[in-house]
Amino acid sequence: MAEIVAAAPKPSLKKPTSKPEVGPVQFSADGRRRRTWTIKYWSIRHSGFMEKLYNGFERLLFLSAPLLKQIGYERLEKPFAAFERTIKGAMFDCRMCGKCALSSTGMSCSMNCPKQLRNGPCGGVRANGNCEVIADMPCVWVKAWEGAQGMDGGGKIMDLQKPVDQSIRETSTWLRVVREKTNESASA
Repeated sequence: MAEIVAAAPKPSLKKPTSKPEVGPVQFSADGRRRRTWTIKYWSIRHSGFMEKLYNGFERLLFLSAPLLKQIGYERLEKPFAAFERTIKGAMFDCRMCGKCALSSTGMSCSMNCPKQLRNGPCGGVRANGNCEVIADMPCVWVKAWEGAQGMDGGGKIMDLQKPVDQSIRETSTWLRVVREKTNESASA
């Protein structure tokens, strides 16, 4: 009887596979895919210009408040939110939290912080000014401070921001501001 001899496995000549390189996270803290193209750093560097542009836009919105009210805020919510998401997403990498603080944070969206800190940096900002969580991303709050220095209302960075009301996420801040301020002026 012929014996069946099991062949010994041949030694592998391949190098052991290394772990994949760790790079920047492609998702933000709120689970949305991070945008690969924005001009947010340009907006921060030109925060004074952006502040003036926004103030003009806000005046235009207040002038159109009677028309907006007549059309109906509820009816305008979806188109306003879509337009706001597009514009602010490209300009500031906006996360549509519903409680925008760009005018207080040097045109740097605080919701881009991986820890979603609304009132200043954590204690882990690296020596080069980068984020402790995403090493190759500049700290949102370091950029906010830089942007605030170029704004007339730059001192608002010291104002305490309230936590985000999750029930207004993905809604138009612009429309809400117009509605709230016109209601305030009507009651005064």
